[in-house]
Amino acid sequence: MDVISEVIGTIRAGRPSALRVRQSGTWGMYLPGIEGMGFHVVLKGTGWLITPSGQPVPLNAGDVVLVPHGVEHGLSHTAACTIDGLPDLELPSAHPVTEPAAFDVVLGCYRLERGRIHRFLRELPPVITMSPDYDRHPETRVLIEMLVADVAEDLPGAAVSRSALVDLTLVHALRHARGHTRLGAWPEVTDPGIAAALNEMHTSAQRPWTLGQLSTIAGMSLTAFKRRFTLLVGTPPMTYLTDWRLTHSARVLRETKAPLAAIARQVGYSSEYAFANAFRRKFGIAPGRFRDRMTHEPTRPGRAPVPDAEQV
Repeated sequence: MDVISEVIGTIRAGRPSALRVRQSGTWGMYLPGIEGMGFHVVLKGTGWLITPSGQPVPLNAGDVVLVPHGVEHGLSHTAACTIDGLPDLELPSAHPVTEPAAFDVVLGCYRLERGRIHRFLRELPPVITMSPDYDRHPETRVLIEMLVADVAEDLPGAAVSRSALVDLTLVHALRHARGHTRLGAWPEVTDPGIAAALNEMHTSAQRPWTLGQLSTIAGMSLTAFKRRFTLLVGTPPMTYLTDWRLTHSARVLRETKAPLAAIARQVGYSSEYAFANAFRRKFGIAPGRFRDRMTHEPTRPGRAPVPDAEQV
């Protein structure tokens, strides 16, 4: 199992956003805590990463900040400040200033509805700073340039391109974190039997799987399969399958206009009613309302970690 692919697949149940912020003079911005995952890419200038605990971290052009599980933090022109003293982030106006700025940064995130951050992200440090080698990885520079161009204008297809570019930026940030920071062992599942069962769950979620069928695919007894799966993946197999189905359905709800009955069949539920009940148990909201909120509700930044804050 590729843990980065699974993390991105899970986070895509949320709502992607990205924006560019330019600052000069005496500046600072408070970024409220959210349920989600985000990143910042410093395009120009220098600044400081401010967290509730810990020393301020210097930031330079090219640095990437990864925020795996949406903790509150801030950015500032000076290290001599606290997070409580930072002003709220001001969203760029509809007609952004084009004059050069001392500090230029792109902020991006996926904000989730309610608590569904992947367990692996919860185990990472709250904030990770990186300085990618753009000469060795020129594709990272190209990706950032594409993201900057995409947020500059609201062009046709932006809903698709923004999501794809945020996905790719997070993938590159996680890859870099994996190779260049001491994050401990990444929970890769290399057991061929468990990997085979996971692959069937992911690619054929619509099938009415039983524990016995999955253990047969894994080539294990039912008891051995359940024990081994739970040890390696962190949750029992049928619990994992249910969570995967519903997380996938949330992504389909956000990205398509498919009828609820069709989505229910796509993720293995015999009826729209059964699907809606399972979805409500996991997310605390009916699938139809979830779709409406994800596609129509505006961004509302604020100092408190409010449910609708979109900026990380």
